[in-house]
Amino acid sequence: MKPLKHSFLIIAHRRGSVEKELIRDLLTQYEYEGRLGRPVVQASDMVMVNFSLSLIQILDVDEKNQVLKTNIWYHYKWRDIFLQWTPEKHENITSIRVPSNKIWLPDILLYNFADDRLKEQRDALVVVEYTGDLLWMPQAILNSSCAFDILFFPFDEQTCSLKFGSWTYDGNALNMDFVGGLEHMDMSDYVQSNEWDVVENVGVRNVKYYTCCPEPYPDMTFTLRLKRKVAFYTFILILPCGLLSLLTMVIFWVPPESPAKLQLGMNIFLAFFVLLLLLADYTPRAAASIPLIGAYFCLSMIMITLSTVLACVVANMYFRGIRINRAPRWLRSCIIDTAARMFCVQEVLRERRHQPPTTPRKMWSTYVTGVRSQSDPETLVAKTHLLEARPFNRRELRDYGAFQEVTSDFCDPDEPSTSTAFNSYSYSASASPSTSDEAMLVDEVACIREMMEEDEAYQESLEQGLRYTQEWRMIACVMDRIFFTFYIIVNFLGLLGMYIRSLFS
Repeated sequence: MKPLKHSFLIIAHRRGSVEKELIRDLLTQYEYEGRLGRPVVQASDMVMVNFSLSLIQILDVDEKNQVLKTNIWYHYKWRDIFLQWTPEKHENITSIRVPSNKIWLPDILLYNFADDRLKEQRDALVVVEYTGDLLWMPQAILNSSCAFDILFFPFDEQTCSLKFGSWTYDGNALNMDFVGGLEHMDMSDYVQSNEWDVVENVGVRNVKYYTCCPEPYPDMTFTLRLKRKVAFYTFILILPCGLLSLLTMVIFWVPPESPAKLQLGMNIFLAFFVLLLLLADYTPRAAASIPLIGAYFCLSMIMITLSTVLACVVANMYFRGIRINRAPRWLRSCIIDTAARMFCVQEVLRERRHQPPTTPRKMWSTYVTGVRSQSDPETLVAKTHLLEARPFNRRELRDYGAFQEVTSDFCDPDEPSTSTAFNSYSYSASASPSTSDEAMLVDEVACIREMMEEDEAYQESLEQGLRYTQEWRMIACVMDRIFFTFYIIVNFLGLLGMYIRSLFS
């Protein structure tokens, strides 16, 4: 066994020595020929480079800085005529590995890079076949610029491209094509992302001609379409937004004069503001478009503010009483007369219920004059000078003894009078009262009439204030109904638009 083992070590040592010698000879000759030039004999010869990518992982999608960070593997294949040998002369060695810094490499770089590092890839050995075919597969962490559209955040899809091409050679000196006709990134070793799904992966070879140069300039562009996973955002944005939307609809049904409407409105306003701050952390500061969910937050805050302001106006008028101004005519015409019917707001405004007490005055005149009316046989008409009676001082009337007896009988004329004072002032139709008694009675009746008119004016002012307050309250209720309907329509159209977009996508 020992001689056999010793023979195996000798063979292995000789094979390793042959491989090292082959590598040393090839690199020495390569250095002599020149490492900086293209591996061609004639200057007009073209180097064909087959290029492809393997996507390993999506490390980060930075919407704020517009950067896509990926972990990829490069695939380079080209032929170098200065790295060829005959396997039979080197113990049938068909392939070797050489350092990449010892040979010429194609200068294919990422055009849309967004990296401050000087080097984006790791060092890797180059596999060299005896025919001169080379395979180079370095690893790289790429930071590529990408324009993100956050309009439908967090239900958005982003499209990012990685454009590769030679930095110095034109298409006549260095041409590019896919490895094995694989026109997409290889994802056989892809690690699934927790936030994004790859829904599309395509590669396109482009040839561009510029005005400065007649030569073609090929490039290869790999495009990724990424769809965001919404599981995380459902709990921090979508679900709270839905619950707050329900509470927002409740606000529009709370009576405008209720203090709870103001408190609930301010609390929901602050909650939407907090969600807006959370949204700002996930979106770029200078985006071309704002997310629809952010616009929805702002719209909800605007409608809550308007409803709360109207509630403050109504509450202010409700507690100020009659010291308020009536709503403008155009506002009453648009809201109360038109919009209230459209939105089925049925609220009866207070009408003037206090009417001038004409009948009691006729009754009082009957007891004073005893003269019947010709138009109404049941009514006795007072003399003309009753209407022209001077106003009496109330304090004097309170001191006058017969005031209480006369007013008690006059205020309840249907009951039979038992007062001696009243009997002294009762006359038949044919009787004529004395001048002094008539004057005294006229003054008392005039004072009573004045008191009733003042009370009537006071009641009318109260009813007018209540009527104005009811008008403002009805305006607030109709506006709340308008906001509620508009809010429902916006929610419905938003959900319908997102659903239709998801179907087409």
